[in-house]
Amino acid sequence: MISTNEFKKGLCIEVEGVPYLIVEFQHVKPGKGNAFIRTRIKNLLTNNTIDKTFKSGEKVGEPALEKKRMQYLYSDGAGYQFMDLDAFEQTSLDKETVGENKYYLIENLEIEVLYYKGRPIAVELPNFVEVKVTYCEPAIKGDTVSGGGKPCTVSTGLNVIVPYHIKLNDILKIDTRSGEYVEKINK
Repeated sequence: MISTNEFKKGLCIEVEGVPYLIVEFQHVKPGKGNAFIRTRIKNLLTNNTIDKTFKSGEKVGEPALEKKRMQYLYSDGAGYQFMDLDAFEQTSLDKETVGENKYYLIENLEIEVLYYKGRPIAVELPNFVEVKVTYCEPAIKGDTVSGGGKPCTVSTGLNVIVPYHIKLNDILKIDTRSGEYVEKINK
């Protein structure tokens, strides 16, 4: 059992037999009455996000989650193919399970797949991936004065705003948590 005092962002909990991920939480101590914890939690089975309030000191279940290290192989029309790095078995995940993480999947990328009761429910990516620029607008002299950026598309299909000096075929470091440009990789 997990007490509400142990809540933190990214913690997995089980509420009414369903696994949830804590997206946000806030301890609230009103001047009158008991303290409580206001949370925003994401259902790991349906990917829906809800707001829920817990009493301070209340206990919730700990879901029986299992993480498996896997390597991304390729995408076919039906889904995404991964290889278990321990058992060397190939597993296919559907588009709903992978979701928006598809924009960060590059061949041979090592990830963790979260299983709940033997069923894959989520993909956990590394914090950063390196991708190649496949399209970007050319820089125009004088653009750097504004300090903004320009849109570009990378090899995975992700659209990201980058500085004006980025050009076609550059390798970029992208933050998978926010989808934002971090830096240009010099190779």
